[in-house]
Amino acid sequence: MSRNASIRIGTRGSLLARTQSEGVAAALRQAGVAVELVVIATTGDVRTDIPIAGLVRAGGSDGVFVRELEQALRDGRIDAAVHSCKDLPTSLPNGLELACVPGRAEPFDVVVGRSAGTLASLPPHAVVGTSSVRRVMQVRALRPDVEVRPVRGNVDTRLRKLDAGEVDCLILAGAGLGRLGLGHRVTEVLQPPAFWPAIAQGALAIEVRADDERTRTVVRLLDCPETHAAVRAERSCLASLAGGCLAPIGGWARSEGGGLRLGAVVFGMTDGSVSRVTAEAVSESEGESPEHLGRRVAAILEAAGAADMLAAFRTQSAPR
Repeated sequence: MSRNASIRIGTRGSLLARTQSEGVAAALRQAGVAVELVVIATTGDVRTDIPIAGLVRAGGSDGVFVRELEQALRDGRIDAAVHSCKDLPTSLPNGLELACVPGRAEPFDVVVGRSAGTLASLPPHAVVGTSSVRRVMQVRALRPDVEVRPVRGNVDTRLRKLDAGEVDCLILAGAGLGRLGLGHRVTEVLQPPAFWPAIAQGALAIEVRADDERTRTVVRLLDCPETHAAVRAERSCLASLAGGCLAPIGGWARSEGGGLRLGAVVFGMTDGSVSRVTAEAVSESEGESPEHLGRRVAAILEAAGAADMLAAFRTQSAPR
């Protein structure tokens, strides 16, 4: 690539993905960088007829929303890829690295209701639309009397299903609605300790080739150290638990008193009821890395029974 060549940024084709990537491109252009967006279809976008867990089993790994983007990076068709950080596996392919995490948006899940605005106010047997096992377990723990129905597709597709009366409410990531200018649809924000978000939810990740110093230097203009540290801690906790993107694990790290506080949760099913173990810790000193904090919290969770819960989850989720 010549010194003055534009940076080619790969993005998924959904409205949300393109909106997020356009935001990154606009920020780089404001910094004087020429940017070209390249739309790449991913398995997760194309196969909306199959639950994500089924796609993961078929593909043999997490990353149904990132594999094709990463291949385009390796092939040199793009110079950087913009992901929703919660979709990015904790183990990256050889030769690729997470170079930049811009400032985080809303990290929490939200309710978008048609008539009842909160989970607590839903009538018995109401239908809650969501596909994430982490969200499903939390809904069942809070409202065992409602029906949870899988709903896949882009944000606009899910909202159309809600408005058509297929479900009584949706549970979505608040960040996506905010970035699409749909924050007015939110009827309740769900926060810990009652409802935990996915690891790295609300954050974007910019992935580059490890040997591409020019692109790495350019995209790091947008890096937010505070958000990047929080994401590193959360992803380290997830990696230590060997949970994967689809496991029933939630977490949230944030700056506190000059340090970093990380809370995390693992869910399981016991005799038909949802069980959970939680842990929280603050960085012990300025010298403790976010990764070490993540491993410490994971160890606390494992000592409280998380390893057995996740093993049971993997057994139940294995193809038969």
